[in-house]
Amino acid sequence: MELTGARWRKSSRSNQDNMCVEVATNLGEVVGVRDSKDSDGPVLVVDAYSWRLLVGALRR
Repeated sequence: MELTGARWRKSSRSNQDNMCVEVATNLGEVVGVRDSKDSDGPVLVVDAYSWRLLVGALRR
């Protein structure tokens, strides 16, 4: 999958040590998730619906 146009963002709650993940939600039907310490490393790609379910469950 081509991720060149991905706009990555970190949580506003991430700490200064970059111990967090970055998320790209501008990819249409999918969401990209990567380690903020390794921006050239692997990317987990999940469908946008499943991502919304996960985030909703974590907020409860």
